[in-house]
Amino acid sequence: MRVLCCILAAGLAVAFVTASIADWSASVMRKLPEDLKLGVATAAFQIEGGWNAADKSESIWDTFCRIPGNIKDGTDGNDTCKSYEFYQRDIQMLKFLGVNFYRFSISWPRVLPNGFANKISEVGLGYYSRLVDELLANGIEPVVTIYHWDLPQNLQDLGGWANPLIADWFEDYARVLFDALGDRVKTWVTINEPKQFAIYGYGMKLCAPNIVSAGIGDYLAVKNLLVAHARVWHLYDKEYRPKQKGTIGIVIATDYREGATDSPEDIEAGKVAFDFEVGFYSHPIFSTTGGLPERVVKRVAERSAQQGFPRSRLPEFTPEEIEYIKGTSDFFGFNHYSTLFYTANSYKPGMYEIPSYNDDIGAVGTYGTYVTTSVPHTTKIPTGIRKALNWVKDSYNNPEIMIFENGFGNLGGNNDIDRIDYYIAYLDAILDAIEVDGCNITRYTAWSLMDNFEWMSGLSVKFGLFEVDYNDDKRTRTARASALWFKNLIATRTLNTDYEPQLREVTF
Repeated sequence: MRVLCCILAAGLAVAFVTASIADWSASVMRKLPEDLKLGVATAAFQIEGGWNAADKSESIWDTFCRIPGNIKDGTDGNDTCKSYEFYQRDIQMLKFLGVNFYRFSISWPRVLPNGFANKISEVGLGYYSRLVDELLANGIEPVVTIYHWDLPQNLQDLGGWANPLIADWFEDYARVLFDALGDRVKTWVTINEPKQFAIYGYGMKLCAPNIVSAGIGDYLAVKNLLVAHARVWHLYDKEYRPKQKGTIGIVIATDYREGATDSPEDIEAGKVAFDFEVGFYSHPIFSTTGGLPERVVKRVAERSAQQGFPRSRLPEFTPEEIEYIKGTSDFFGFNHYSTLFYTANSYKPGMYEIPSYNDDIGAVGTYGTYVTTSVPHTTKIPTGIRKALNWVKDSYNNPEIMIFENGFGNLGGNNDIDRIDYYIAYLDAILDAIEVDGCNITRYTAWSLMDNFEWMSGLSVKFGLFEVDYNDDKRTRTARASALWFKNLIATRTLNTDYEPQLREVTF
């Protein structure tokens, strides 16, 4: 049991909240590796607001949010945290935490209002240039994501990621950023979580652009984004790396998938699900052979034949494309939140749309016996992150792994012991992966710096170390207990389960 003393600005103890750190029967104190950098992350559409500031054009998420019923709480990303206006306060929060780096993304339509590189917004690019300068002035490394889901709407009108010309458009966009910021930004992410915007956006009604072409359009988007990613990596590698001397890679959602039981059928179902979840995007880049995972190719081909298609719905990669994509990431960008357990026994033909990504997997995933939280995809299963990290190590010759998102969602409250509990358990598993298993992990990133627009959930779901007051025009940010805990973790470089943060009023 733990007791957390809640202190207000006046210094008076007004409440005592008893909470348990469920998985800890004894105190744990572990030093972090000296070379493990600690940071936090955000994404442009989720925090910036200023959706029509200056000459910025609309993104697919601006469009998606306006359609009634798409966002659960009826909110949108128009204002969110107003970081476009108040970014200097964000930097003060980062300084308060003491982070080594800040991962943020750039809004494509803010920089290129037409989507194309024939018109570059001086205002939009200037915003990011000032942000980078002020981060560096405060000793904080900028880590920049080029694409975190906010495609210019006019490019979507031309097909978006389902149009193979997206590789040209994306390369042109990246070139603008390398020219403007590459002298100061030394760590780049090309694309964040390809599955989430390709499968959910082009095959399901879960994300913008809400193109439901299940089992066809989503797979087209996957192929095109892999080619586009490779184009940008090669561009940087050949033209910019020699003078800018940075590093660049992709970030893949690497939530773990495994069989629900030890039966051969379930073990295979878990492997199939993980290949669809992660290998679909990692195998073409990180494997020595390149190309898509054999299980994915085989299952889509079999399902396509059963459904009467004259050929597989999965687009083929030419031998030249396979070689071109292979090896195009300097690190394995790794996001992780939870684990699903798959069984083929409860799958029934027709329970999912036919054709579709889920039907192609042909199994059903659940959280098993674990108690789900108010945000199920952050259900605490820390063994999963260690298994996922080891899968990357064993599958791809132990590449450098940069954990760029890990975090816990709930419905609010500043005394967020549940979030601290989650972070402790997952960091303990990560340290096991480093110290016991030999995984080459160089960064850990908490998601997120502050509450933000959480895609389909709107503003209702909270991931922030800092609470954001959306009723305040200045969007005041207040440190949660987890912010104080994370600040101590960074300052002491020690994972200490006995540390009890005093919840005091710290606002920005």
